Amino acid sequence: MPRTVARGVVALLLSCTLLLTTAACDGDDAAQSAGTTVTPTSTSTFEQQKLAKTRFVANAGLAAGAAYQWIVKPYRAGKFQKGADGRTLALVKAGLAGAFTYNRLKAAVNNAKGDPLLSKAVAPLSAGIESLKDLGTKLRKGEAGAADVGAFESVINSVKGAGKSAGAEVVDKVPSASQLGG
Repeated sequence: MPRTVARGVVALLLSCTLLLTTAACDGDDAAQSAGTTVTPTSTSTFEQQKLAKTRFVANAGLAAGAAYQWIVKPYRAGKFQKGADGRTLALVKAGLAGAFTYNRLKAAVNNAKGDPLLSKAVAPLSAGIESLKDLGTKLRKGEAGAADVGAFESVINSVKGAGKSAGAEVVDKVPSASQLGG
């Protein structure tokens, strides 16, 4: 018992230190009033394009994997229907996966802006991605239907197609359950 109390105290102290350090690093006016400005160093166009495609593929792959693993597949298996075994857990996972998918798709679109060809291919999909914004909540509450799941599948397939047309083929990568929650 004393060992768990000691661990709790250490955890509390570390949390407070981290919180105070983060608050101290917020430095909004102090650095600006001193007249110091920080300018990012530029990288070559090739490096920006290479990293943009790589990041796009990674983010879109995670979004596709999460949508398929925790939304499309359970929906097709009937896990979201009333009275199904494990329905509540499936709905919670689907809600988290929906929010995760939306987040990763937005990140993928931002990454695509670094590559001219990829940005042209992905630009028309922004409206479709925005339409997914509240689907995570709908899934978590059990209010999503076939059209909602179809919307996820359609947007994911559109992003994968746009990536393929720009030379950045997206492969599904299923994130871990801890990545969904974090």
